[in-house]
Order: sequence, then structure tokens, then C-alpha cells
Amino acid sequence: MDKVKEYMMITVMATVILIMTGVAKAEETTTFGEFVSAWASVPGKIINHVKAEAVDIKEHQKKSWADAKTKWPFNKISSD
Repeated sequence: MDKVKEYMMITVMATVILIMTGVAKAEETTTFGEFVSAWASVPGKIINHVKAEAVDIKEHQKKSWADAKTKWPFNKISSD
């Protein structure tokens, strides 16, 4: 009898999950042209992101190297 209850519970849970996912469908549809234009814009977005990150990294490195030059080992070596 316990197996029957277990199978019933699994069946009920699966049914609830299926119903919940069926209700959560989006109303918006995408046309083929919108999909193609969105897909075509991805490489440009990636390139812009990489360029922006490179600029940020260079600025950070410039600041950190300027800080490092003023710290102990570098100013002791250069003052001798």
C-alpha cells in the first residue's frame, strides 16, 4: 500500500509541475526578422564590451603601478 501512495504522490507532483509550467507561458512572440537582427547585433555588443573592459583594465593598471612606485622597495632602490 505504501508504494501506491508514493506513486500517487509522484504523479500528483508531476501533474502540478506540468500545470504550473503550462500557465507560465509568455504572451509575446518574436518574429523571424527580430530574431535575426538580435542575433546579428551580438558580435558588435561583444566587441564593444571587450573594448570597454580593456580601457578599464589599462586605467586600473596605471593607477596600481603609480601606487606601487611610491611604496617602499621602489623608492629605496631608485634613491641610492
